Amino acid sequence: MLEIKNLHVKLEDEDKVILKGLTLTVPKGEVHAIMGPNGSGKSTLAYVLAGRDGYEVTDGDILWNGESIIGMEPDERAAKGVFLAFQYPMEIPGVAGLTFLRTATNAVRKRRDLPELSTPDFLKVVKEKAAKLNIDIQMLKRPVNVGFSGGEKKRSEILQMAMLEPTLCVLDETDSGLDIDALRIVSDGVNALRSPDRAMLVITHYQRLLNHIVPDKVHVLTDGRIQKTGGKELALELEKSGYADYTGKAA
Repeated sequence: MLEIKNLHVKLEDEDKVILKGLTLTVPKGEVHAIMGPNGSGKSTLAYVLAGRDGYEVTDGDILWNGESIIGMEPDERAAKGVFLAFQYPMEIPGVAGLTFLRTATNAVRKRRDLPELSTPDFLKVVKEKAAKLNIDIQMLKRPVNVGFSGGEKKRSEILQMAMLEPTLCVLDETDSGLDIDALRIVSDGVNALRSPDRAMLVITHYQRLLNHIVPDKVHVLTDGRIQKTGGKELALELEKSGYADYTGKAA
């Protein structure tokens, strides 16, 4: 279970406070959506969960499976099962996707006290998972994300998620830059990874993503706090009326 308690976060080099007492609980087996306007703190929340540099937690705590992850480095959090899918995945010229994926997979397995996968075993597993997710294995022979379309970048991240087997998946505006067909394909991949042992936090501006990845709960985030929580119908309400009614309110 993910438990975020009274979380206050500011930029490390500035006095700008972004999260102002955010409290949230996401049980395993559930998919929760975070919706909010630009500047509300959505991406900051994703980055802080993953342990990205540049942010300072000034109060509150983040517990994953009852253990605080606030003081952990990103690789430690990954070993504990935390995975962040970026809004804009980075390109890594000169590094083939298969090489990157095998290195990352074995690094996480080592931290979890699991045996590393040999090249033949890795190739067998990655081909099986790619097939289940309808992902063309050929794209992994190209440098990571170099020359990829938006849909290819996001499909590559879904395959990374499948290989690293996280238990907490944070998807930061994974629908950004996707056309309708790519959105459906990526959503199908995410849905295939839903599990009773896995919690998912889906961060988005738009209700359209939630037509494909149907959440158990929807949370409205404005002004650094969760202002309202409801079922999937809340996303439809936001699509019609926007966020003006939630500005300045606290849940």
